[in-house]
Amino acid sequence: MVKNNKVKPKLKIRKGDLVQVIAGDSKGKQGKILEIILKDNRAIVEGANMVSRHTKPNAANPNGGIIKKEAPIHISNLMVVDAKTGKPTRVGRQKDAAGKLVRIAKKSGEEIKQ
Repeated sequence: MVKNNKVKPKLKIRKGDLVQVIAGDSKGKQGKILEIILKDNRAIVEGANMVSRHTKPNAANPNGGIIKKEAPIHISNLMVVDAKTGKPTRVGRQKDAAGKLVRIAKKSGEEIKQ
């Protein structure tokens, strides 16, 4: 019997990062990553890719109606925003003084902090 040993992909973005959408209907919008969906390589970005959902009345929403919420975006359409320049940048990895791998912004060389 063969086991399904899929390797978890190494993503350049993490929950809490400030990212910019570089393709699609929400192109140019910036927001924080609220959630990452690993199996689909998608992320939910605050204020980007908004969709309308029709909901029935329930305990949380007694009136029901149309609710706007964020839909997942593929991570290939996102770039991390450099804290120093405020522009989208590629992400690299480098060892710091303690020998620990940290993510760095390719544009400025600064460490990416959350």
